Amino acid sequence: MHPTPDTLDLSLTSLFAGWAMTDEIQRRLGEQGFGELRFNDGVVIQHVVAAPLSITALAERMGVTQQAASKTVADLERRDLLRREPDPADARTRLLHLTDHALAAVEATRRLRRELHDELTAEFGSARMEDGRALLAAIIARLGEPEAIRNRRVRPPH
Repeated sequence: MHPTPDTLDLSLTSLFAGWAMTDEIQRRLGEQGFGELRFNDGVVIQHVVAAPLSITALAERMGVTQQAASKTVADLERRDLLRREPDPADARTRLLHLTDHALAAVEATRRLRRELHDELTAEFGSARMEDGRALLAAIIARLGEPEAIRNRRVRPPH
């Protein structure tokens, strides 16, 4: 027997639902001129959107080597998502900033997430949507992972 969404346990169902919603946002971003964006770009962008930071700080927050962060940053620079500027407090340090294109992508993503939420709410009802969100949030809190969300980590470290 092949598994179906109705036969999966909650952990797999929530994982696949998250992937499905993420894929839908990616598809819609592509329709709006952001087809070059990848899910992993958001891993970096989420750290820089709050405030400019150095590659060293980015590497620490992402839990990767400085070399890995530098490679990723170079790719994002090449694709016009990040730029480096001297730190006003220390000219030896260069800070990462989002480009206008990246900022537009962030705004588009936020809008598309709201739109998808509204569509799902219209289909399934606000009570079911809130119950689902509240249940998943409670599970996150129960398993001790809210810190991963506060620190903008895609996956909690283990």
